[in-house]
Amino acid sequence: MSARPAHIVIVEDEPITRSALVSYLGSFGYRISECDTAEKAEKILAQGTADLLIADINLQGKDGLEITREQRARSEIGIILLSGRTDDVDRIVGLELGADDYVCKPFNRRELLARVKNLLRRTAAMRALTRKVFHFNGLTFDVASRQVTSAAGEQIVLTRAEYELLRVFVTNPGTVMGRDRLIMAITHRQDGTNTRTIDVLVQRLRAKLGDDPKAPRIFTTSHGEGYVFTAQLD
Repeated sequence: MSARPAHIVIVEDEPITRSALVSYLGSFGYRISECDTAEKAEKILAQGTADLLIADINLQGKDGLEITREQRARSEIGIILLSGRTDDVDRIVGLELGADDYVCKPFNRRELLARVKNLLRRTAAMRALTRKVFHFNGLTFDVASRQVTSAAGEQIVLTRAEYELLRVFVTNPGTVMGRDRLIMAITHRQDGTNTRTIDVLVQRLRAKLGDDPKAPRIFTTSHGEGYVFTAQLD
């Protein structure tokens, strides 16, 4: 039985650009759904069959940044934003809101295809993880919903970087994780990100998850190497 083709939703209100995207990506066997507003795209995305969203930032009505923020809160669908503007503001805001990639118009079709393929591979690998729920130290970590719940049933809010770091730790228990390796787990790291960022993120996770840095039970420091997830997974 062959695997189903990846489902890509394209929301672009410029007809020529949208038609070109649909034709080009469709020629590689992808299932394409097209629309010209975010509201129409949401109806398709609500069906839960889409693997990737390609959205123009400058849509009429609800724009690409807003649909990115809303979809990222609901799922780990791959998101590529398109924009005719070349300044960094939209790119930075889009990535901070949870977009996985950002492409400026006019774009090279082959480069866009390469980005689509790479992102689909990443989201497929992530789906393999998101079917899991982890229990440790009285906490419940639901990877699919990106939620951590305390023993008392309270939600512990994580930033995207904190979530990504915790996901790497719980899927590699007992393994010394070097700071360089952990840096690579942060999807939206900016140029200039250094290993000190990992120390700060671990400190924040310890504070949120109730892990005493003087006697850690979840994140143990391996001096000169990195960190180890030492909590017992139930």
